[in-house]
Amino acid sequence: MFYQRQHPATPDYLHVHHGINFSFPPHMHECFEIISLVSGEMHVTVDHREYCLHANEIVLIFPHQVHNYSAECGEHYIYVFSPKLIQAYHSKYLDVVPVNNLFTPHPYLIKALQNLTKEATLIEKMAALYPLCVSFEKHASYIPRETAHTDLLGKIFLFVENEFQNDCSLTSLADTLGYEYTYLSRFFKNTIGIPFHTYVNQYRLHQACYIMDNSDQTILQCALDSGYTNMRSFNRHFFSYYGITPRQYRQRSEK
Repeated sequence: MFYQRQHPATPDYLHVHHGINFSFPPHMHECFEIISLVSGEMHVTVDHREYCLHANEIVLIFPHQVHNYSAECGEHYIYVFSPKLIQAYHSKYLDVVPVNNLFTPHPYLIKALQNLTKEATLIEKMAALYPLCVSFEKHASYIPRETAHTDLLGKIFLFVENEFQNDCSLTSLADTLGYEYTYLSRFFKNTIGIPFHTYVNQYRLHQACYIMDNSDQTILQCALDSGYTNMRSFNRHFFSYYGITPRQYRQRSEK
């Protein structure tokens, strides 16, 4: 799966995702992330701040910032990369996060970024990423990072990532982390904006879509592998979230 909390910690790690009409629920990881739009628009939320991203604009997301995105008519590039690729910049702002993650760099910087691939050399990666940091830094302001808040969210996201195929309930989460059920429920809803069970269903649905897009498994097997125990529940949640049935999604994906 492209989106995961734990990315390789190698100094030259870079993952590039180029696609259209991409959405993903709230998540966080230990890498930097850049979102660049080629056309259309994408709605991006970073730590409760919402941005409407257009062509020639970029969102720079710091490690451990909670973010999600939704696009129905946009072509994008997403880059997830090791902080070690921009070590000097990362070290300077280790304990803070940006007030505003959106900026508009010079077009030639965007062009250099979009020509970047994960097969590029270490120097090529740094040469494309560092100038963007310089451009961002010219107009950026920062606020202190809430470490304890981030640590608990990271544990919750990691729990879902590991347990979405099993009993991924709030009760199980509370038992695993040693927190009171009501505290975790309130904390997650206030921080992410949706109830925990809603987030788990969204995560499972995105897993199901990923499997349908990348395998020939039956829709039933895709549902089971995503943590659903029956087709009735899977179909209901899928239609409620996407507005189409799983079968219609697969047919559209195949086209």
